[in-house]
Amino acid sequence: MTAVVEVRFKGNRKEYFGWSADQPLAVQDPVIVEVDRGEDFGRVSATGDLAVRKCGGGCHGCSLAAPTPVLTPERQIVRRASVDEVRIADALRAEEEAVRLKVTDRARKHDLALKVSDAEWQWDRRKLTIYFTAEQRVDFRALVRDLASLFRARIELRQIGARDEAKRLDGVGRCGRQYCCSSWLPELRPVSLSLAKDQRLSLNPSQISGGCGRLLCCLRYEHDFYVSTRRRFPKEGRVVRTGAGVERVLAVDIFREQVTLRAEDGGGSARVVPLAQFQAELERAGA
Repeated sequence: MTAVVEVRFKGNRKEYFGWSADQPLAVQDPVIVEVDRGEDFGRVSATGDLAVRKCGGGCHGCSLAAPTPVLTPERQIVRRASVDEVRIADALRAEEEAVRLKVTDRARKHDLALKVSDAEWQWDRRKLTIYFTAEQRVDFRALVRDLASLFRARIELRQIGARDEAKRLDGVGRCGRQYCCSSWLPELRPVSLSLAKDQRLSLNPSQISGGCGRLLCCLRYEHDFYVSTRRRFPKEGRVVRTGAGVERVLAVDIFREQVTLRAEDGGGSARVVPLAQFQAELERAGA
């Protein structure tokens, strides 16, 4: 039976391959895989049922995404990488920054308005992929010909967005932790300003934007938590009858589970009560 294996490459890029050998692969094992027109180097990032679930949820057009993923996939893991092959891959990674600078220089000579973000050699050096960002559409055909003669390899220029660039280059977010898109977030979904409004956050872009300059990814995947949790709390501005009389809800704190109240007539100071006490007072007042 062909096993499903998730393999990661540079820049958090991942793809799925089949492994039909008797000896199972483990996470972080170096492998040589089949790619278009050659072979590439990567490391195993998931195996077994986990790889099957991830492949079925995020793999597009792959036979492994079928309900019963036992079919022979189109691409296979060729072999485990040897020590020498790992050394070759490390050497390629070490020279890619110099390649990126050369490409940047050539793009400047061709007067192209683009920013070269990263360069990635295929393990067999048959292909060089250049990742770039640009505000507008760029005609880079002349640049491709120039780079092909310079590096003696097939050149692919791939335009990416600001979020994809942050995912490839990685970094530390304003929360002090590694970017979600680079560490665990499986899919980059659109993020709108309405999500920040639902979470009662500041609408100042500088306070709700990530390192990529776009709205924080956490606004999207945390949104369901805020929506479901707020259903347990009264709406701000609502007038309620509690044990202290008629009061208005000034604010709610969903993390501390507290409600801030003040008398409707404006007299007295505001009081902060736990959510459980607030609900109990409502029940007693209603009875």
